[in-house]
Amino acid sequence: MTAHRAAYADVIAASIQDKPWGHEVLFADGDHGYVGKLLTIGAGHSLSLQYHDRKDETLHLLSGEALLEHGPSPAALRSLVMQPNQTVHLAALCVHRITAVQDCVFVEVSTAQTGWRDDVVRLSDHYGRTGTNAP
Repeated sequence: MTAHRAAYADVIAASIQDKPWGHEVLFADGDHGYVGKLLTIGAGHSLSLQYHDRKDETLHLLSGEALLEHGPSPAALRSLVMQPNQTVHLAALCVHRITAVQDCVFVEVSTAQTGWRDDVVRLSDHYGRTGTNAP
């Protein structure tokens, strides 16, 4: 006879963080080895030009249109206009910025090593957060 173990779901309340460009919903906080977010970015707004020392992330555009700038340095960026259902992988150290052409919603999943919340290097920011890891 095979032993059965009852498995129950962990039900959590997602947290919402207002950002100057919109907001993010944190639906997986790293406790299970990964981070999951929904990023809602208002048309014309941009995330910081940034990179992560260790964090590896994948972004999937659910709706809207966005410009993704990415590359090895701020002086060597390529541009990609993203449409719904496009996915991009951003390895650690990849410099990147997202600008919403239209209101857009991204799903972001990323690695969750210790210190993941502070693993952002802001190279420039339209909202005065350059050089910080402030929300």
